[in-house]
Amino acid sequence: MHYVFHFNVVWDHWRELAEGAWLTIRLSVLAMVIGLALATVCAYAKASGPRAVRLGVATYVEVIRNTPFLVQIFIVFFSLPALGISMDANEAALAAMVVNFGAYGTEILRAGIEAVSHGQIDAARALGLTRLQTFRHAVLFPALKIVFPALASQFILLMLASSVVSAISAVELTAVTNSLQSTTFRPFEFYFVAAGLYLFMALGFRAILGGVYWIVFVRGDRA
Repeated sequence: MHYVFHFNVVWDHWRELAEGAWLTIRLSVLAMVIGLALATVCAYAKASGPRAVRLGVATYVEVIRNTPFLVQIFIVFFSLPALGISMDANEAALAAMVVNFGAYGTEILRAGIEAVSHGQIDAARALGLTRLQTFRHAVLFPALKIVFPALASQFILLMLASSVVSAISAVELTAVTNSLQSTTFRPFEFYFVAAGLYLFMALGFRAILGGVYWIVFVRGDRA
């Protein structure tokens, strides 16, 4: 079977692909920021909260980590409207990504918190800091430094997994690619280019997060 590649077709639709990639980036960054905030709150609650709160956080983490991301997206987009909570495709995609990243981030941060020296925590309490102040000033920053590479890897995985939100018609890169290849009948060209764009975004985010780590944790410690 002979197949002739025509990448000029892809170039004719570069604007649509760029818009899809830009939405993928926006969703991923927003999900990381909001999800990290959620993970921080949950990690603190799991480490220092009342028993009922710890049980609730543990249940949330286990449910999310042991169910498919696609099912979580369908619950947000198709099931929540039955409870009066309606969102468009992009909002539902963001909500599902935040909830997913928050669960994995909670476990990653928990591991970092447990790795912080107890002597440092005891010193903070000896200075009269409250439990919340101790967490903020003596635990959170060292824990983030320890687990930052794991958080960065989880963020890359989330960005790549965002392709699944095309199932609810969120117009990110995969959804745009599916639409274009179905109308132009050039699947190889569009999927190869989409794969290249995901690779470029993953390597770009990895480089940016590496720079953030150096500025915040390495250079900050030297200063």
